[in-house]
Amino acid sequence: GGGAGAAMADGEGLVSVDYEVYGKVQGVFFRKYTQAEAKKLGLVGWVQNTSHGTVQGQIQGPTARVRELQEWLRKIGSPQSRISRAEFSNEKNIKALEHKEFQILK
Repeated sequence: GGGAGAAMADGEGLVSVDYEVYGKVQGVFFRKYTQAEAKKLGLVGWVQNTSHGTVQGQIQGPTARVRELQEWLRKIGSPQSRISRAEFSNEKNIKALEHKEFQILK
């Protein structure tokens, strides 16, 4: 349901990309900061800790904004985090956002 968001239609498509961030990224509020950054950029998706000490999730939104969050995940993160690397996979163009918001999954 719902009409197509005209606000998004400024000539750039929507993309979806999965990510995983390695380094000291658990116990440093990484998920909370990622959620805040995503909301600031108007992106949707999710973030969660993995059992092997990384943080992973999915980002969806306008390509340029997704790129900004990818850079943030690669270089900045939360103040106490130490990112060794970020990997991105399964990038694809999407017709509509598949998430309502950006949430932290347990």
